[in-house]
Formats: sequence, structure tokens, C-alpha cells
Amino acid sequence: MSTYVYGITRNSPDLERAARPDGVGDPPRPVRVLSQGRLAALVSDAPEDLRPKRRDLLAHQHVLTEAGTTGTVLPLRFGGVSSDDEAVAAVLAEREEHYLERLDAVDGKAEYNVKADHDEEAVLHRVLADDPELRAMGAAQQAAGGGSQEEKLRLGELIVAAVRRREELDRDEVHRALADAAVASAPGPESSGWVANLSYLVDRERAEEFLSAAAQFHRVNPQLRLQVNGPLPPYSFVE
Repeated sequence: MSTYVYGITRNSPDLERAARPDGVGDPPRPVRVLSQGRLAALVSDAPEDLRPKRRDLLAHQHVLTEAGTTGTVLPLRFGGVSSDDEAVAAVLAEREEHYLERLDAVDGKAEYNVKADHDEEAVLHRVLADDPELRAMGAAQQAAGGGSQEEKLRLGELIVAAVRRREELDRDEVHRALADAAVASAPGPESSGWVANLSYLVDRERAEEFLSAAAQFHRVNPQLRLQVNGPLPPYSFVE
């Protein structure tokens, strides 16, 4: 029977005593603690037909959330399957020092994922406000009844280029506004269509400071729509 792995943590009697939620699968597989030396893995039997369905994604997350109440956990992303319990234990033994170092690195911290995209009307207003020549060109065309087709195309090309430059600036400014309140940063999970998609490792004691920095940045940059998700297990900071 293949073994599904949720996360890795320090071996502790609290893990054995803690109530563990049901795991992935239909019916849900019981979650158990697989101990090896100073480490333990939260595992269950792996369903044969595992797919990223909503129920299983939520079950995976719930196991990690509950385990996090008893100590720091190195989370695996959904779908981590090993051949059997023995193979998992062998990896824990082989990489014990590495996993312990990673547990120390993320202890007392959580991940926050920040996504930003442009409000089309607001970013257009911003690029025109920042570029007097572009603004004057638009005003001249409007005064001339819209201008020729060639002039319209040229203005459109210049606006698109200005918006792209604004995207690069905003990506850098998002990071500059938030980096000081975080311990580390990493690219967020792969997705398209975002001006910025960044993950931050934040000390739990500084979480309010981080969230306040994000809110303040959003207030002074209305051309951006900002989404802050967290606290999350530190997926982006675990190898």
C-alpha cells in the first residue's frame, strides 16, 4: 500500500495524543504518525484514484492545520505519495539534520501569499497622470475629434507600453513595501495574469505589522487590487 505524506515535524508525545482529522480519500483514510528518530511524518494510506478534488485538498490542509497546533510542521504540497512507510522512514533518517534545520528556520513563522493585479481604469489614469507627453497626445487627439486611425494606433501602442512599465514598477514596489516586515520571500505558486505573486515568511509576532504594511501600500496605490492570503503553512519555504 502506498503512503500519502502530509508533512514532517519533530517527534513528540503531543503528536500521538493530539486528535487527528480524517485524511484524503473516499472514504477518508485515517491519519497516523510515522516516527523515525527525532522526526515524524504525518501519513495515511494513499487512495488509488487520488485527484485534486476539493474535498481532498481541504482534508490535506486540515491535517496540516491541526498538526500545526502542536508544533512546527514542514508541509508537503498536495499529492505527495511514497511507495510505503519504510521508504518514508528511510528519507527521514537520511535527511534528519536537513529537516531539523528547516524546522528551526520556520519555527514560529507563517507564510503569507500576496497577489496583485491592475484595475484597468485606475492604471490607465495612473500612467496618463505620470506621463505629461502621453496625456497631451491623448488630449490633442480628443480635441481633433479622435485623430486618424494611425494616430489612434500609435497612442494605443504607447499606452500599452506604459502599462507594462507600470507593471514592472508595481511588482518591485509591492515587494519593497512588504519585505522589511518579513523574514524571507519567494515567488508564489505558478499562476498567470498577476502583476505580482509573492510569498513571504513572517514571524507570527509581526503578522499585524505585515498586514498593516500591505493595507497601507494598497491605500496609496489604487491602481492595484491586492489579495493577501494567510497565515498559511510555509509551503514556499520548504524543500
